[in-house]
Amino acid sequence: MSPVSKEIWAMKYRLKNADGTHVDAKIEDSWRRVAAAIAKVEQESKRKKWEQRFFDALADFAFLPAGRILANAGAERTATLFNCFVMNLIEDDMASIFENVKEAALTMQQGGGIGHDFSTLRPKGAPVKGVGADASGPVSFMNIWDAMCQTIMSAGARRGAMMGTLACDHPDIEDFVAAKSDPNRLRMFNLSVLVTDAFIEAVDKDADWPLVFSGTTYKTVRARDLWEKIMRAAYDYAEPGVIFIDRINAENNLAYAETIRTTNPCGEQPLPPYGACVLGSINLAKLIQHPFTARAALDDSRLQELTRVAVRFLDNVIDASRYPLKAQRQEAQSKRRIGLGITGLADALVMCGLHYGSKGAVRQAEKWMSLISQHAYLASAKLAREKGAFPLFEMEKILARPGLQRMGEDVRDAIRADGLRNGLLTSIAPTGTISLFAGNVSSGIEPIFDLAYERRMLLADGQTKQDEVEDYAYRLFKDKFGNDAELPEEFVTAFKLTPDAHLDMQAALQRHTDSSISKTINCPENISFDAFKDIYRSAYEKGLKGCTAYRPNPVTGAVLSSSETPANVETQEEPSPSISDALPMVKAERTGDVVYLAHPLERDEVLSGRTHKLKWPESDHAIYVTINDIIQDSRRRPFEIFINSKNLEHYAWTVALTRMISAVFRRGGDVSFVVEELKAVFDPRGGHWLKGRYVPSLLAAIGEVIEQHMIEIGFIKSEGQSRTEISEFLSANRPSERRYCPKCNSKALIFQEGCYGCRNCGYSKCS
Repeated sequence: MSPVSKEIWAMKYRLKNADGTHVDAKIEDSWRRVAAAIAKVEQESKRKKWEQRFFDALADFAFLPAGRILANAGAERTATLFNCFVMNLIEDDMASIFENVKEAALTMQQGGGIGHDFSTLRPKGAPVKGVGADASGPVSFMNIWDAMCQTIMSAGARRGAMMGTLACDHPDIEDFVAAKSDPNRLRMFNLSVLVTDAFIEAVDKDADWPLVFSGTTYKTVRARDLWEKIMRAAYDYAEPGVIFIDRINAENNLAYAETIRTTNPCGEQPLPPYGACVLGSINLAKLIQHPFTARAALDDSRLQELTRVAVRFLDNVIDASRYPLKAQRQEAQSKRRIGLGITGLADALVMCGLHYGSKGAVRQAEKWMSLISQHAYLASAKLAREKGAFPLFEMEKILARPGLQRMGEDVRDAIRADGLRNGLLTSIAPTGTISLFAGNVSSGIEPIFDLAYERRMLLADGQTKQDEVEDYAYRLFKDKFGNDAELPEEFVTAFKLTPDAHLDMQAALQRHTDSSISKTINCPENISFDAFKDIYRSAYEKGLKGCTAYRPNPVTGAVLSSSETPANVETQEEPSPSISDALPMVKAERTGDVVYLAHPLERDEVLSGRTHKLKWPESDHAIYVTINDIIQDSRRRPFEIFINSKNLEHYAWTVALTRMISAVFRRGGDVSFVVEELKAVFDPRGGHWLKGRYVPSLLAAIGEVIEQHMIEIGFIKSEGQSRTEISEFLSANRPSERRYCPKCNSKALIFQEGCYGCRNCGYSKCS
């Protein structure tokens, strides 16, 4: 393994006892653990054979099961092996809403990401009969899920991720589209609009578009205006994406047995209520023979063998996994849906001398995916002969589906003879962490993001060291030809491609993918809106099932820039902008990344202030927050804070908190970031409802007290106006196409396939 592979293994997938001792002594032990756990569902006489076959597929990173499988298989944890779920239909009543919140929490607790469609909830202002009130609308109810998701720590110490969708004709669609304009709102959701064929037709005809709920038209808008708002939002803050829901249902193998309304968080799995899918990827970069030569080609026989083994492996996971809910088990086992995909595509193409996005590369990628699809169906038919078809299998209905119509007669004949073990077989998922684990191969079907970057590691003695991490194909090229060899033009990276190059590749692979594809159309920050606004429309025309575009922006931040600098060119790392950089200084000196301020603000002998009373439900005694202010440049500003309570349980941390916050206040400048930091703290035991709003922790409640005080003295603007000056400073001063990891603060966070992932510490989060 490469150094980065070893670190990801140690952080993410190496099994440990509760006391921290290692169960997996070496990587081979992890492969054996996973292979044995998944082979356990085989007949006893066949277990050893399949355990070895599974081990052989895993051992050289040629087949990469999704992270939940690698971490949890054979670990005896109360955790699922499924990465993604879609939850039940939300009925338009309070009981169903909170039942769904509960089921979502139970699912995320075991490690599953979830999707919800909120189109079934009545719009804001609609009457609620029997209680004499008006509805608050689906977007407001999404805040409950968002707070729950931030509170629940998923299995494996990962925060949950959610997809939220709303139909394009729902009366609250404009509020939904604008929701992410506030960077602190719905942070745990990816948002997508369910776009219908009728809406696209209305946009084309410049027709009116009625916004309707339960047969009542609440408003009529111009279809092109609504489409413009969707694209403006995507341009300004990267959301919402779009899901072409009619196409998804029309092309679904199982359309005769289900209706799909939403997807998993990253969009590669459109699923019915309680639907789940188990994921795995074939690493194409490991299958290229004679790379960087005229004879470079993918090993077709190895691809066929890996596909057969992978289908059986993933089918076994359906029976080997735990499920958070009984309904999820029943749904999975009745249809036996799996999601076999690929990773390392861009590396494989460059090793074959093909430029990502070129016609030749698109043709080659489509051929590889076509082979995987055909071999997968043949393997599933053979498996059906051995173990039986999936319970809801109906031969004529399956063979009539569009995807099966495109299959060769050998595949259709095999299904006629033996049936089909799995209702759907192929899906292309995000593979950020497992691709890094596999030696930093290019992720999923994404282009190479960067050829090399610096990864900062913390050593046992507290020191840090910088190691360069290189793209898998780039490293192979240098090993073969030397560091000074001129790179061929095929080494193209994501931001150097046009949107059409991204879309053409995704469209070619979608033709041979049963479910959908998780991919981000990464655009440079300086792309004009005119060049950006047709991306989603082009995605529809090219036959995609959904699309997400990302442009670095002030609201969501920016992503890591490529560091494609030759090894013999000296570069200097630009440090992350810190809060201290925003503050006015009389005198300051820099040492490394630390800013030392020489002159904090001076305290007047007498200060005016206010004391705020806070009653927290878990505390027997009220908490009193006193904030004293000074006048500086004719402006009142907070200078110090005191927190007092008769409850001695709070004494130590309140003293520490008051000293730290007071020290920040005395530095001057815009210190309103303190409010956002405190309000972002979530208590894993759960928060409480105060004055009709959910507050996720006592610290968050104190943050709100400070915020209210700052508003009252005129230090910050009231809620609903523009973001604070500190946020504007950070946005304005971030280097282009760059984002800093919230966990390790390294310049190593990238956005791909709908999710953020840190190349330094392995942190990941679907946005």
